[in-house]
Amino acid sequence: MIPYKLILAIIMIESGGDPKAIGDDGLAYGILQIHKAYCIDAGQQARISWIHNDAFDPQKATEMFKAYMARYATPQRLGRDVTAEDIARIHNGGLYGYKRSSTDAYWAKVKAKLIEYGEHKLANGKVIFEYEDQPLQAVY
Repeated sequence: MIPYKLILAIIMIESGGDPKAIGDDGLAYGILQIHKAYCIDAGQQARISWIHNDAFDPQKATEMFKAYMARYATPQRLGRDVTAEDIARIHNGGLYGYKRSSTDAYWAKVKAKLIEYGEHKLANGKVIFEYEDQPLQAVY
């Protein structure tokens, strides 16, 4: 399960929590700033026919995020345990984002937000699967 505070940190970096946010020159939607290809990819994993506008719904956007991570942020795919850094960088840079130096600055922002939330272990590489998931409704 993806820790609630990690999802919250990414939401705050991406949109400040605004479900109506539009970014990347009109290509990224909602609290998690989801692009159309990400939406389609996540839908294939979840076997749900999401449309890009579904990213404006915070619950659906969160489900898309979790489905995308279930596909790409796995120990089997990475060859090791998955960390919060991997998840943030995959969200920002796509399926190979965890390898791209272009996602380093994004991770630094997410890490700072995690530290602000008191999540020092999570920010410093603690394996994510040791945490409990919490409902996202508390974000709104």
